[in-house]
Amino acid sequence: MIKLIASDLDGTLLLNGAQSLNPGTTDLIHELTGQGRIFVAASGRQYANLQRLFAGVEKEIAYICENGALVMYRDEVVEKHIIDREIGQEILEAIMEREGSEALLSGVNTSYIQPKEMSYAAHMKNVVKNNVTIVEDILKTEEPYLKISVYEKAGVSRSEDYWKARFADRMTVVTSGNAWLDFMPKGVHKGTAIRSLMKKLGISPDEALAIGDNYNDLEMLGEVSYSFAMEKAPADIRSKCRFETSYVEKTLREILGGKYD
Repeated sequence: MIKLIASDLDGTLLLNGAQSLNPGTTDLIHELTGQGRIFVAASGRQYANLQRLFAGVEKEIAYICENGALVMYRDEVVEKHIIDREIGQEILEAIMEREGSEALLSGVNTSYIQPKEMSYAAHMKNVVKNNVTIVEDILKTEEPYLKISVYEKAGVSRSEDYWKARFADRMTVVTSGNAWLDFMPKGVHKGTAIRSLMKKLGISPDEALAIGDNYNDLEMLGEVSYSFAMEKAPADIRSKCRFETSYVEKTLREILGGKYD
């Protein structure tokens, strides 16, 4: 029986830039819970953002937040990783110095920004719908660093190689959508997160299914026996998965019907 279903959000459960779930998605998740299955929202987003997104079933599901830096289930911290402050400060300084880049510093309950343009603050509050704290000097933020992100409105593809060349030897560096690139402690990713969650819940890889579309999903997809790539995912991601799907909800209905049990 499939006991755990983990889904990435942006580009997977949320398509075409959507910032809210499709009508009926929470009903499907509630039905899965009723069958004794656990749905996991696996995202680079913050915990508070994800709870709002899944309103109605927010207490029923598990969360892989901040691309694996924080794992939550029933308001309990399953796993949390903190970035070393010295390297965190180095990353933040580099982002603040680089033209066209905005920094996002993630704590557990809020994210900190020192916006170069106020349109970035508006985007984080009104579009992404994060809990946001605007600070005068992001380097003076006292809360431990869960994750640091670069936001580039024009897209991070032009600077991805720069960031990886500078920090990938010391940090996990992954793209998280067209405009975002995330830094987590070395070796931390969605794969370590889902492994930790499965261990806590006593669920084996043969009882787990995951769906994703991007490179920050690869480790998670590799930890489960039932790996699904979105059909519009890059070819090398699709080649590493057993299955493809066009819509997450389609696959959830198949699971409800016992297709993979």
